[in-house]
Amino acid sequence: MEKEIGYITSLIGDPIRTTILWSLLDNKAYTATELAIHADTSPQNISMHLNKLVQADLLTVERQGRHKYYRFSKPEVPYAIEAIGNLIPNDRHKKIVSNTDNSSIKYCRTCYDHLAGKVGVLLTEALLTHKIIDFDVNTYIVTKSGTRFFAELEVNIEDLKKQRRAFARPCLDWSERKHHLAGSLGAALLDKMLSLDYVRRTKNSRAILLTSKGKQYLYERFKISV
Repeated sequence: MEKEIGYITSLIGDPIRTTILWSLLDNKAYTATELAIHADTSPQNISMHLNKLVQADLLTVERQGRHKYYRFSKPEVPYAIEAIGNLIPNDRHKKIVSNTDNSSIKYCRTCYDHLAGKVGVLLTEALLTHKIIDFDVNTYIVTKSGTRFFAELEVNIEDLKKQRRAFARPCLDWSERKHHLAGSLGAALLDKMLSLDYVRRTKNSRAILLTSKGKQYLYERFKISV
């Protein structure tokens, strides 16, 4: 087992491949050319790194016409990448989170396909406080009142449970160092908030804009003031 872990960590630990994996955390698919720009390297070099990540089943590639698009092969990969951010020593972590260039990312962002950052953590804590979800052995469960809550949002709990992925799990937020809601339930909640215009995506960034409508909803429903 330690040999296999060593192989995966050696793949992730390369600076170019680290940049590739971090760039893909916005849950978009990118071409090799786009990823080469992100990593500031040549097309030939990026191709070699992408092939290694695909062979290790960390990435998958899909062809559309003349182009190939790369994305994560499974949700466990971005969860692992985000979790590694929590291993950064406290002194370095403080420098990163105190950097004003990171303010929008720290405030509200996507972590692959669910909500993260300060807003994501506060929302998860509110769901726990209001007994909409409960914590049980490294997972979240939806309570009876939670079933009604998600039904009002037209989020089908039973359909989400049938997906071939974790239903509702805690994901350690690298900037807040607290948990936010991940899994198919976390993804569905973000999708619903986007469709209701509570939050909006921003171009070329993982940062998420919390709208005035979203702020009003969070305060009126959960007394979250952000």
